[in-house]
Amino acid sequence: MPRSLRSVAYSSWLQRLVPAATWLRNYQAAYFRGDLTAGLTVGIMLIPQSMAYALLAGVPPVYGLYASLVPLVVYALLGTSRHLAAGIIAIDMLIVAAGLTPLASPGSPRYLALVLLLTALVGALQLIMGMARLGFLVNLLSRPVLTGFMSAAALIIAFSQLGSLLGLSLSRGAPPHRLLWEALTHLSAIHWPTLLLGLGAILVLIGLQRYAPRVPAALVVVLLTTLLVWLFRLEQTGVAIVGEIPRGLPTWSLPEINFSALGSLFPTALTLALVQFMSVITLGKAFAARYRYSIRPNRELFALGAANLAGSFFQSLPVSGSFSRTAVNAQAGARTPLSNVIAASVVALTLLFFTPWFYYLPVPALAAIIIVAAVGLLDLRGLHALWRIKRTDGAIALLTFAITLLLGVQEGVLSGIAASVIAIMYRISRPNVAELGHLPGTRSFRDMRHHPEARPIPGLLLLRIDASFSFANADFLQDLLLSRTRDDPSIRAVILDASSINDLDTTAAATLKETARILQEQGVTLYFAGVKEPVLETMRRSHLVDQLGADHFFLSPHRAVLHILRQWGQADTYLKEVPGAEASASERSDA
Repeated sequence: MPRSLRSVAYSSWLQRLVPAATWLRNYQAAYFRGDLTAGLTVGIMLIPQSMAYALLAGVPPVYGLYASLVPLVVYALLGTSRHLAAGIIAIDMLIVAAGLTPLASPGSPRYLALVLLLTALVGALQLIMGMARLGFLVNLLSRPVLTGFMSAAALIIAFSQLGSLLGLSLSRGAPPHRLLWEALTHLSAIHWPTLLLGLGAILVLIGLQRYAPRVPAALVVVLLTTLLVWLFRLEQTGVAIVGEIPRGLPTWSLPEINFSALGSLFPTALTLALVQFMSVITLGKAFAARYRYSIRPNRELFALGAANLAGSFFQSLPVSGSFSRTAVNAQAGARTPLSNVIAASVVALTLLFFTPWFYYLPVPALAAIIIVAAVGLLDLRGLHALWRIKRTDGAIALLTFAITLLLGVQEGVLSGIAASVIAIMYRISRPNVAELGHLPGTRSFRDMRHHPEARPIPGLLLLRIDASFSFANADFLQDLLLSRTRDDPSIRAVILDASSINDLDTTAAATLKETARILQEQGVTLYFAGVKEPVLETMRRSHLVDQLGADHFFLSPHRAVLHILRQWGQADTYLKEVPGAEASASERSDA
């Protein structure tokens, strides 16, 4: 191969393997100002948020900062979104806490080891799914499931911080109704300085988000509350503080592999892998459409997996994409993934030089950050819209919401997925079957329920099946055909308009052969119209075409009707209503 061709091939291979090779090669100096501004802004947001979300996961705040280093750089190199801001988010940390709390005590060395092993397992799963091009699995998380889960998770996250906000010691991992009951039964033990500090932080966060959205509200709250605690020595009154945060960058180490725990971690890892990918791909597509570029879903899954797996070697929590930080990243002028690298640099500088500043950071301030972020995830309008548009989807969303709220995160997600699959199978097993009538003056046939002007043709039953024909609905459709022909002895032929049938499996093909035989015994002939070529090929291989004959397959219902009526000597009346409808025998499809 000539050197020039080899270099082109190598360049193409490198761009597919490392998308950063493309934006680095085409990087312009004009991009840097936007990337720098966006990276600094997101990095400043990331510091308090990542510390707060680490507490939500049940680990020390510093691990949230560790999660904001290596994973962000890896995603910048491998991801295809120019604007997505990687890092830890509240929903993911809730799943981590829900999955690991039954296995170990939060904050313990075993718990921390399981968190890092979970991060590696999530990354490995996402890498495997990305390389196997299994990104379609995210479709299991339908909009109703995601809406119900996110809304319930918002309440779980908010209530999980109730103890930190009130200064009470409440059960970890308990459902919201139990936490609320515990709080109500311990009202006399509320620590008022903690509550006042937390409520004040919530009011500042809400006020800044509404009236000064460009100001990093979380950072302002962190600085103000830390200053208040330091000035008035509130920690001596009982206000919980973060305390000493280890200075320095995380060291490289392999996650402690606990084979006995892998089976217990797998459901949490799979849930997290799918939820994270849904978050990343939803964000990526939204901002790619806004700024007119495209992303590659399976590459995003691979990049996310690589970020998590690499991060697990540097004591990272599982990461995905943050909606709020991505929006800020785009608004601040990010042009390339370099903004993620700059944000990681801000966190690295904080770990190296500024961790003593956070010694007096009060825990209720972090609780306030989590609560305000969680309330923003509550989507009551979305739940109402699903119920109004389609009751089935609304019911799935409410079921997911209720089970997640009452039983747990994994139970809610799995129940929602199961309900969605059952609903789909039910719809497939009971497809819409339209009885067609002829529209006078045209060659068209329409559903007589919606077109009263459509007229039935005596002796003919025309049906259109609006679904793929499979094992799930084969018996239903056979029973329908046989019952209709038994109930109406005047029917001499049945035409199936197969234009809406996209697939035919072996069970359905065998059922069609059996149905055709039974109809023939009743003196009724079966015809097909508008069969798609892949479906027709299955009919050939199953010998259905041989059984019926090639003259029973037509390109359209009009041609099938005309052929049958000519055989019956009744075509004249039909032809008078169809101007220019003369057709020859060559109009049959080549079955």
